[in-house]
Amino acid sequence: EVQLVESGGGSVRAGGSLRLSCVASGLRFDDYAIAWFHQAPGKEREWVSCILSGGGSPYYADSVKGRFTISRDNARNTVYLQMNRLKPDKTAVYYCAAVGACHKRGMSPRPPTKYDYWGRGTPVTVSP
Repeated sequence: EVQLVESGGGSVRAGGSLRLSCVASGLRFDDYAIAWFHQAPGKEREWVSCILSGGGSPYYADSVKGRFTISRDNARNTVYLQMNRLKPDKTAVYYCAAVGACHKRGMSPRPPTKYDYWGRGTPVTVSP
């Protein structure tokens, strides 16, 4: 059984930082790119970042460039999302998802339906 388990969410004041983790099991981890999404209450799930199976140059949504950093440790089957200078509009449940490859640069991110596996999410609350 494939499992993706997120952790590291919590409550933080605006300007603060959190590091999320996504631990995968039941799949050949280094065959998959891993992406992070977030979903605010009443809104659609939005793509945040993606990292290729071998690492390399990551992908970020414009709204998080320069503040969020995605990384992975294939030996630990883990992907991280370091979130700095958090803003209240980033209050959401954060999900990680596995896919064969990130989208091509210059193209729109793949919609959520195109991802193979999902975690259950970890909540992040950013207060003003």
